Amino acid sequence: MQVETLCVHGATPFDKTTGAISVPIYQSATFHHPELGQSTGFDYSRCENPTRNELEQTLAMLEQGNYGLAFATGMGAISALIKLFKPGDHFVVSSDLYGGTYRLFNDFYVPYGFAFSWVDTSDFALVSAALRPETRALFIETPSNPMMNVSDIARCAALIHEHGGLLIVDNTFLSPYFQNPLPLGADIVIHSGTKYLAGHNDTLSGVLVASNRELEEPLRTIQRSEGATLSPFDTWLTLRGIKTLPLRMERCQDNAQRIAAYLAKHPRVERVFYPGFTDHPQYALSCVQARGFGGMVSFYLKDANHVPLLLKNLSLILFAESLGGVESLMTYPLVQTHSAIPPEMRAASGVNERLMRLSVGIEHCDDLIADLDQALSLC
Repeated sequence: MQVETLCVHGATPFDKTTGAISVPIYQSATFHHPELGQSTGFDYSRCENPTRNELEQTLAMLEQGNYGLAFATGMGAISALIKLFKPGDHFVVSSDLYGGTYRLFNDFYVPYGFAFSWVDTSDFALVSAALRPETRALFIETPSNPMMNVSDIARCAALIHEHGGLLIVDNTFLSPYFQNPLPLGADIVIHSGTKYLAGHNDTLSGVLVASNRELEEPLRTIQRSEGATLSPFDTWLTLRGIKTLPLRMERCQDNAQRIAAYLAKHPRVERVFYPGFTDHPQYALSCVQARGFGGMVSFYLKDANHVPLLLKNLSLILFAESLGGVESLMTYPLVQTHSAIPPEMRAASGVNERLMRLSVGIEHCDDLIADLDQALSLC
């Protein structure tokens, strides 16, 4: 079955009890048992919930995995998977990743005895050199946030598997519509479901998907023990968003390609970062391991003094954090998404005072370009 059809129909096309084609919201904390020793399969919603199960099964199908787990946020999902490891374990991590992930690892798990090396994972030589005897996982964002670096998933998987570790891939930027890391060798895929999966800037969610059955029970035990599970209503919003994921991803990408080309020629823009450019360092790799380039565009302004003017004068494009919704959002990573990362590490990865990140939405592209044009003209 093609991904477009899976998105619309999900794991269960209709409710077998009522015939409802919209998955019911089982807004119940607990469930009745017929008698002692018997269960409907549902006891307490922190452990199992029918609505959440539908989302987990749907995402497993979309990512070509065996099982999925849904969490209250993407950060909750990442925090849960770290519990698979123990103090003393070492991780190699993409250096230009989301600042919240850096903060979680560095501020909370380093004090617990975990070790992290931050490298440009699009450079395979750097990844290989960073491995230690105690390395247990390679954690990559691809494309990375916000520099749009692309890491070789299959090559990274082979390397870390030879080392006896796991490959963890944050697939938020491309979604399962454009990229499936598991068939390429990844062990665990992460999504901030808040972004493209839900797609409407109206809910928070996080997802883990995996194929290795040996990891399933430990992950499920962590999920129900920590309790950061996704609520039934937010689950339903994410499921509803997934139904239009293919349409939104195609439109966002079409708009992003046009906007990236426009920005690349603008006199106030120094450089544009977009994986769909043929001169992008990993363009050929993207064409091999993904089916698209996504709707995220980053760019350097030539003058840092133009940043506040650009943000102030945008009218249609909204100055806000987050990404992946139907509305176009402009973010200033230095003070928003990446403020938790040390200045020297930000500078080394390219996150400077002139970097802007644009999540391109589904509006008419001419209107978006007109908004950028008028705002940049006032800089």
